[in-house]
Amino acid sequence: MSRKQRKATGAPTPETVSTMVRSRFAPSPSGHLHVGGARTALFCWAYARARGGRFILRIEDTDQKRSSEAATQAFFEDLTWLGIRWDEGPEFDGCGGGEAGPYRQSQRLDLYRRHADQLNAAGAAYPAFETPHMLEAARARARDEGRAYRYDRAALKLDAATIRRYLDEKRPHVVRLKVPDTCQITIPDVVRGETHVSSAELDDFVILKADGYPTYHFAVVIDDELMGVTHVIRGEEHLGNTAKHILLQDALDFRRPIYAHISLIFNPDGSKMSKRERDIRLRREVKRLGLQVPPETGVPTAQPVMPVDQWRRWLADKDQQLDLESARSLAEALKIDLPEIDVEDFRRAGYLPEVMMNYLALLGWSPGGDIEKFDREFLISHFDLDRMIKSPARFDRDKLLAFNLDALQAMSTEEFSDRLRAHCLRYHRDFLDMLGNEKFALFAAANQQRSKTLDDPVRSGRFFVIGDEEVAYEHSKAVTKALTHGDPNGYAHLKAVEPLLKELPHWTIKRLEETLTQYANEHAGGKLGKVAQPLRIAVSGGPVSPAIFDTLAILGRESVINRIRRCLAMRERDTK
Repeated sequence: MSRKQRKATGAPTPETVSTMVRSRFAPSPSGHLHVGGARTALFCWAYARARGGRFILRIEDTDQKRSSEAATQAFFEDLTWLGIRWDEGPEFDGCGGGEAGPYRQSQRLDLYRRHADQLNAAGAAYPAFETPHMLEAARARARDEGRAYRYDRAALKLDAATIRRYLDEKRPHVVRLKVPDTCQITIPDVVRGETHVSSAELDDFVILKADGYPTYHFAVVIDDELMGVTHVIRGEEHLGNTAKHILLQDALDFRRPIYAHISLIFNPDGSKMSKRERDIRLRREVKRLGLQVPPETGVPTAQPVMPVDQWRRWLADKDQQLDLESARSLAEALKIDLPEIDVEDFRRAGYLPEVMMNYLALLGWSPGGDIEKFDREFLISHFDLDRMIKSPARFDRDKLLAFNLDALQAMSTEEFSDRLRAHCLRYHRDFLDMLGNEKFALFAAANQQRSKTLDDPVRSGRFFVIGDEEVAYEHSKAVTKALTHGDPNGYAHLKAVEPLLKELPHWTIKRLEETLTQYANEHAGGKLGKVAQPLRIAVSGGPVSPAIFDTLAILGRESVINRIRRCLAMRERDTK
């Protein structure tokens, strides 16, 4: 079969098969890395690694309005945190480099223009001078007439002299690919099988925009060819684009990579995992509370979480979403959790990178044999495209949390402390500053068996790092019962143990346990909980904390005494 015949049938040409697999991940940097993109990057990386190939990272930043350098750097951090390191691409933390660069599309504009000129010269593409207003009017007419819009090729009716004059005048224009009138496009896909698209379904799509930047379709085809990409593994949502890419490959006489379009990721209820989920959650809570003005941040700043004008614009426009920082500030003020969507969300929430890697690999791929938990070496040695699952993947956060819990529980005390320290160094530096090395180690050990994520100790242990006067006491049945029921009641026990703790010679877990156990035996019928629970409430503000002896040891004598006295003083004020 000739190369031309192979192209016509959709069969891979000989150039498709390389001695080395070269896969690529090509994100558009408009924010942190979505878990769907992370899953795609993981599969591309694993496929290349499993075959001794090369994994390429390419930044598709030609959309200047949406792309940013900050988002690009965030992508780099998200990928390396997951353990996905690229062989070629922008340089970051020992990754990247390579001879096929530059690996940012904004630095490859001359290449795109040169290939557009090549297509123009061959008659496979042409300049089109319609203004955006003219195109919108044409679309409106199509809507009014109840037909699908299709570009009418008006630019092809211009004579050569007119085209030359427009170009000499530097009249704004785009470049469109001239799509064959009658052509059957075959898309071979190792996951989906063959798909057939008629060229009659496509209009002459734009390949070079008026600002000189390429469209996604044009840039991705040129980059894949020039970077020697052999396998394109990407989300199912791109399947419809592949027909356009094949037309461009044929027009440019490029080889075709092997395509694998992987399943989409949905929430358990079938809804799409989207950043809009955060906004929906916030609006629902604001509506429930009936808030008309922005709430305030916590002590000590007590300032509105955002300017009033921004708040009003957000409430008035349901399509407007808050930036991530404002959304997190509002969620903190409302005391609600936002759904995790991006890799950074899960990292901030305290999930382990190896757990995320493991779980993401299960979304659309199966290792077989009912195996669910594995490490990166297992993934590399077993990953192949023939075990991809066509049906949509469901992101089960409960299952991910269970994976994370198991991984934390399996750690040694030292490893858990190290991982918690690294988490706090990035997100909760105040815990390290306030507790110091010795107390932090105790804090970690006291929390390991009660933690599902690395953020759980911080969430439940915030009372360790706030001022004694900032402790807020819960108004719940559990608190009331622990403090006021019984004879003597919890307040009486607090008043009795305060001098014992104040005069304790050595503030250690062992001495605290001996002292409070002896007191409970003598004054609470041997029921330590009758004493421990009021103490826990006095020092933390609620009925939940690590083991009471650990809690007191971490807080230190001065804070424990101050908080007991404050709790008793509040009781006296309330009874007057």
